[in-house]
Amino acid sequence: MKTEHDGERRPGIDRRTLLARTGAVAAGLAVGPVLGGIQPAQAASWRVPGEETPHKRTWMAWPSSSTIWGNVLSKIQADIAKLAKEVAKYEPVVMCADGSSAASQARNMCGSTVTVISSVPVSDCWMRDTGPLFRVDGAGGMDAFGLNFNAWGENATRFYGIPASAYDKDRVVAQRLAAYNGVTFAKSSVVGEGGGVEYDGDGTLMATESCWLNSNRNPGKSRSQVEAELLSRFGATKMIWLPGVKGQDVTDGHIDGTARYIKPGVVMVQLAGAVRPDVWTANAQAIHNVLVNATDARGRRLQVLTVQGPDTLPRIPAGQRQDFLSSYMNWTVTNGAIITTQFGDTAKDAAAKTAIAAAYGRPVVQLNLDNLYGNGGGGAHCVTMQEPNR
Repeated sequence: MKTEHDGERRPGIDRRTLLARTGAVAAGLAVGPVLGGIQPAQAASWRVPGEETPHKRTWMAWPSSSTIWGNVLSKIQADIAKLAKEVAKYEPVVMCADGSSAASQARNMCGSTVTVISSVPVSDCWMRDTGPLFRVDGAGGMDAFGLNFNAWGENATRFYGIPASAYDKDRVVAQRLAAYNGVTFAKSSVVGEGGGVEYDGDGTLMATESCWLNSNRNPGKSRSQVEAELLSRFGATKMIWLPGVKGQDVTDGHIDGTARYIKPGVVMVQLAGAVRPDVWTANAQAIHNVLVNATDARGRRLQVLTVQGPDTLPRIPAGQRQDFLSSYMNWTVTNGAIITTQFGDTAKDAAAKTAIAAAYGRPVVQLNLDNLYGNGGGGAHCVTMQEPNR
């Protein structure tokens, strides 16, 4: 995450707008070690439900590492606490913290409506990317799997020198959280992040090739191999592959900043506003063009809704605007509301709120999360993971 030192930004990790440096993204990057054995994928009767279906609770993680965040740590914590308290208005929230001191701080900042535990240690706050994906079998059963988080293809270290060890707890948080929750856990045979794949819970996935067909995560694996594993794990039968952007941000173009499922058969795409660099503008349009011609696992032609990104970021200094995740799409779904962000562009904020509320038929809450979206380059979806009802 971007951090500051003596009033100046020091090299850090900006998850979304990390500009590629010459020679920094090379073919054949090594993937970090995966702990534990890989188990065969289970039968397709197990599936990850769509995010719009009822939740038992939301899982989050408390950031407490100054190695990762430097002098902006307190600002990130304030945004995480603000979001957690808002989610807790609509469903239970469990916040994992790294030890008793961090847990005490999280309790003080999040308040009594958020449950904080210290028995599942975490490195950072990106629970969407590090946490387990819960599956149900339709008969009251639940299990979970992990995607072998490796710090976004080790980009955190490769680009900015953050020690790989800074993310050691996040590399195993998925299985630890599953064990805490009392559900069977399996490791996938591919490497990636939860924010890198969208699922409708009805047989269809969508993902960007830039994340999954990348030598920093899955060297030597073909598209068909990666696809088969993801489909099997999610209990799906069709993958819609989308273009993406390698090397422009630490995630290599996660789909959840650009296109999201509303429900089976319906997706929403954000077309870039004036503040987005040309590479993201072109990629958003390319994703839209694929989706309007796509069908899902049930043979339905997708209904593709659109929103426009903001044209201005009045609270953000001019020199930082292109490095800001100006995505309304990175919302988190709760049982009673959709929680997203606002950027201070009054007209575009209002239009996005109206469009998302109409699509879901639920209220939309827009928060000012400038520090998380700006310094962290991730948003409300990136830092939450829903646990479905069985």
